[in-house]
Amino acid sequence: MSAITRGMTGDRRDIAKAMLNKVPEVTLFFWIVKILATTVGETAADFLATNLNLGLTTTSLIMAGLLAVVLTVQFRTRRYVPSVYWLAVVLISIVGTLITDNLVDNFGVSLVTTTVVFAAALAATFAAWYAKERTLSIHTIVTSRREGFYWLAILFTFALGTAAGDLVAEGFALGFGVSALMFGALIGVITLSYYKFGTNAVLAFWIAYILTRPLGASIGDLLSQPTSAGGLGLGTTVTSGLFLTTILAVVIGFSRSEKHRQPAESDTDAQAAAA
Repeated sequence: MSAITRGMTGDRRDIAKAMLNKVPEVTLFFWIVKILATTVGETAADFLATNLNLGLTTTSLIMAGLLAVVLTVQFRTRRYVPSVYWLAVVLISIVGTLITDNLVDNFGVSLVTTTVVFAAALAATFAAWYAKERTLSIHTIVTSRREGFYWLAILFTFALGTAAGDLVAEGFALGFGVSALMFGALIGVITLSYYKFGTNAVLAFWIAYILTRPLGASIGDLLSQPTSAGGLGLGTTVTSGLFLTTILAVVIGFSRSEKHRQPAESDTDAQAAAA
């Protein structure tokens, strides 16, 4: 074995020993919780800012602080921990929503502009990530740098999804129900293209991930907004509580399954990274 080969093998073994993959397996439950989290991001932001009268600025500062704390814990873990990971997703969903709401409501930036800006920011993040790591696969989040790119991309997907969802539902006056059906149909098309026509898995994942945000936002608005605004009138309190409870139940199920699955996966992941 050459010195270069030994060095490369050693580096991969070091990575495998240092950190296991930090994100969950992409299953049906992953997508269910993701959509639930995006819905909570929309309704919880409205609940905190409006129902509790905290206002956008105060709510944004509080949630950004909480997100920073949880992400610090997430970065310090050596493997995927369901409770920490999904709490980070819920919080980053709320923060992403608040970023867009601040730009639109406090600074008067149009939904078209915010959609374009966040789309460009997300594209730039993906470009930098790929330039550094040569992959955008979430199955290889085994270094802190990759994890940093991952969470930055997640933040921009939520901000972009909020802007795009509001633009379609309100800016184009299609309504929350039609907007939800439209984004759901687009996700269905991506799913079909992956399973039927072999669309690249990484590309299909990220397109679907981006689309789940406006889908969740539209569902959240449909359920929580008053009937006079085209919603079902459940309110942000009921909607947020319902979806948070469901997320908690599913994540507890995740955590229990991880206890049985993690040891075997850890050995497999380490062997694959060191191969």
